[in-house]
Amino acid sequence: MDRRPLIGITTYPRDAEGRFALPVEYAEAVRRSGGVPVLLPPGEAGVDELVARLDGFVLSGGGDVDPRLYGGDAAHPAIDRVDAGRDAFELALARAVVRERVPALSICRGCQVLNVALGGTLHEHLPDVVGEGLRHKPQGEEEVRHPVEVAAGSRLAAAMGTMRAEPVSWHHQAPDAVAPPLVVTARAADGTIEALELADHPWLVAVQWHPELSAAEDIAQQRIFDGLVAAARRRRAHAGGGEA
Repeated sequence: MDRRPLIGITTYPRDAEGRFALPVEYAEAVRRSGGVPVLLPPGEAGVDELVARLDGFVLSGGGDVDPRLYGGDAAHPAIDRVDAGRDAFELALARAVVRERVPALSICRGCQVLNVALGGTLHEHLPDVVGEGLRHKPQGEEEVRHPVEVAAGSRLAAAMGTMRAEPVSWHHQAPDAVAPPLVVTARAADGTIEALELADHPWLVAVQWHPELSAAEDIAQQRIFDGLVAAARRRRAHAGGGEA
């Protein structure tokens, strides 16, 4: 029997009530693609075991990466919800995913983690660089969307089936100096880097927006998860000697 791929999804850090949490949209998007979501809270030391046992990963959104990890300004007043345990776990996981060539989708904070893990830097506060002409984060509870242009021939364009999208955006940071192994495959109109890929990898895509928030009604965003789970299924089949 063809077992469904196991997709590890990183969670938020422990909250004030001692609970780990993650928005349900991540798990639902993975399930719609035929994968089984496995939640991974910060603090797991066995990263090598995780990449050996799971078929793919989603590095989820959340708080800011500690600027000291990329030579940034840790005193910037906009830095929010830094968690050393989560940073350590996800940076190690991102490097292992690259090293072991495991399919992965990095979302928002996950995109930033991937870039930092490979030697890149971040804009501590995006409005300082591009201004407020194009909003990337809501100021209240309202939803923010803006167009992104995706590079022709990119893995992301192939997955979505389009080179233009208008997904949900919720971030105040973004990649600055891009780590040399990565290539930029999408930008916003203000020049903000919106997606990164690693060409020499079976399937590694990072997006600065939140595809999980609109995937239930936006087929292009759901197809990003479909691409991840399909790659994870191929990895499982190859490891087991079966067919994808």
